Amino acid sequence: MEFSGRRAVVMGGSRGIGRSIALAFAGQGASVAICARGAEALERTRAEIEAIGVRAHAAPCDLADADAIARFLPAAAEALGGIDILVNNASGFGRADDEESWAASLSVDLMAVVRASHAARPWLERSGPGANIVNIASIAALRPTKRNPPYAAVKAAVVQYTSSQARILAPQGIRANCVSPGSIEFPGGTWERRRTEDPALYDATLASIPFGRMGRPEEVAEAVLFLASPRAGWITGQSLVVDGGQLLGG
Repeated sequence: MEFSGRRAVVMGGSRGIGRSIALAFAGQGASVAICARGAEALERTRAEIEAIGVRAHAAPCDLADADAIARFLPAAAEALGGIDILVNNASGFGRADDEESWAASLSVDLMAVVRASHAARPWLERSGPGANIVNIASIAALRPTKRNPPYAAVKAAVVQYTSSQARILAPQGIRANCVSPGSIEFPGGTWERRRTEDPALYDATLASIPFGRMGRPEEVAEAVLFLASPRAGWITGQSLVVDGGQLLGG
């Protein structure tokens, strides 16, 4: 039980990668708080966490709303008795090169990371050795794209901000790292929809992955747990790519 006694907060933790991260922490003994917009999915995941036998807290939170984030983090800290680990996972998935998509990506993918990190910092500072932040970016941050330029550009900003966080927070003993997943498929997710709605894109993406399959949320969660654990105690400011070699195909 590697995280027994630890308290993890997963922003955007009700489904997909966020859900798998939350369940993985719970499976290793951590108390877990999650938030997202959808109350029904939140309650299902909260119940799954609680069924593992650890303390669970869940509350709806629109991560594009600064006030909502400022309310959620203190409530999560109170419910768990503090915060040792913060995972910033949510995305606004800005696709088109237009004002609406840029606004969605900036507000959720970037500013929610900034705001949640600021809000959690007092508890992270009180946590002592081992406190850390893990931000979820994407391999889209590492190459040009025609399909989703706002998403890619803002995820690149998350990678850069993570390195700045690491430098800023090191004197307080807080680490900050980033995980950049490749194409991850799960029920209700983007790639499950692409399989039927845009099979040409799905097949081309699948062909670009040397292992011949999409990634699973649990594989991203394992990388997050490593970076959040004492085993990564001398790692900070880094971005760990979890893509099955997808970037190797160009």
